[in-house]
Amino acid sequence: MDVLISVVLPLGLAFIMFTLGVGLTPADFARVGQRPLAFFIGALNQSILLPLVTFICVLAFGIRAEMAVGFMILAACPGGVTSNVISKLAKGDVALSVSLTAVISLASVVTVPLILGLSMGYFMGDAAPEIDITKTAVTMFALTVVPVTLGLGARAMAPAAMTRAEPKLSAVATILFAVIVLAALAANWALFVENIVVIGPALLVLLAALTTIGFVVPRLLGLSVTEAKTISVETGVQNSTLGIAVAAIIVGGEGGFTAYALPSAVYGILMYLIILPVVLKYRRIGTA
Repeated sequence: MDVLISVVLPLGLAFIMFTLGVGLTPADFARVGQRPLAFFIGALNQSILLPLVTFICVLAFGIRAEMAVGFMILAACPGGVTSNVISKLAKGDVALSVSLTAVISLASVVTVPLILGLSMGYFMGDAAPEIDITKTAVTMFALTVVPVTLGLGARAMAPAAMTRAEPKLSAVATILFAVIVLAALAANWALFVENIVVIGPALLVLLAALTTIGFVVPRLLGLSVTEAKTISVETGVQNSTLGIAVAAIIVGGEGGFTAYALPSAVYGILMYLIILPVVLKYRRIGTA
């Protein structure tokens, strides 16, 4: 388990983030300035509404201590490659999805330590483990910004080769994601069985609420259906691998996969129960 936490997990996450970088170009970042309203609403949903709704959900279901912090860690994570794929399947605005994923992933260097520190203090009080915010930010930088930047660099230096390699890289990233999720669940199996009655419904309600809010808010503010579908997916789909990594490496690395990682691990599986019917619904509605 120590090797899994200290070697496989960070390398696996770095590879997943590298794959994200390979799929990006400088135009994805420039697009933020070209479509400021859609990006601003999507970023607002992810950075503020998502943690707020998660916090309310945690309180409503009576989830406490490490598990509650685990929910907030998940809420702090960006969408990742998965949200881009789902946006494409839902006939959303893939360019907007990629732009949001790219910028929010880089911003996680700041947002994750901030939300982690606040949730630790609120839900655990004096029992909270000591978290070095600076070290957390540096670790987040190494796990997210560095591999994404390397992926961008590889795409810039060899665009044709990276374009051909991207599907294979994504397939490997998907396998790594499954291995990490299953390992986190296996390490907490007794805790998972004991708490699934609460965690499962809470995560399903949370995902349903986030995808709904993610669609309704953009529509009320005048965005197109296509943009609203994309922001809905970006708001509801989180990078659970990053959540597990934050929980294991930053918070509970010495003890292996702890309760902090359990919400992200369970979410990594249950997400598809909600997102599949959402995608099918979105594929049928218009693009006005």
